[in-house]
Amino acid sequence: MNRAHANPAPLGLMGFGMTTILLNIHNAGFFPIDGMILGMGIFFGGIAQIIAGIMEYRNGNTFGTTAFTAYGSFWLTLVALIMLPNMGVGVAASPHHFMGWYLSLWGLFTGFMFIGTLANYPRVKQFIFGSLTVLFFLLAARDFTGSALIGTIAGYEGIVCGGAAFYLAMATIINAEFGRTVLPIGDWKSRAAAGRAALA
Repeated sequence: MNRAHANPAPLGLMGFGMTTILLNIHNAGFFPIDGMILGMGIFFGGIAQIIAGIMEYRNGNTFGTTAFTAYGSFWLTLVALIMLPNMGVGVAASPHHFMGWYLSLWGLFTGFMFIGTLANYPRVKQFIFGSLTVLFFLLAARDFTGSALIGTIAGYEGIVCGGAAFYLAMATIINAEFGRTVLPIGDWKSRAAAGRAALA
């Protein structure tokens, strides 16, 4: 017997979006790293996204599985990089240029994921991955150069990126509940289908 599975994407998107907004409010210079950001990074940005990725696996969604599991793991590793040196376990803090390479690799990964969104995903999702690619490279440039200005620019850009994920999460839920487009997401497939119908 076939069972309908829930769509885990809003959970993963909200875990990513809210945590990204909060971290980048810090990057923009509004408040320091604290327990609130680290707690969100572990439980909502990290664990909730990994749960969403596992659920996407059951739905047969390779892109969703890879994205949510990877970015959930990113949040967990980032929290570990911040916390472990302060926990008395003999782990040294990573130098800024090492963090630059860490962020650069995540930027490269995200750039390839962005290319994947160009195949058939809504414009909002394309914007999320495109802006996230830019964010990672901005943060890497900050760590390579030590530029506070680049870090501030990255913070504001990251707030926009996280806000887009927040919007897509809510649009996915609201549109599904109403059975129609209430919050547009730039679904080119729907426009293409409408265009073909008009030509028929």
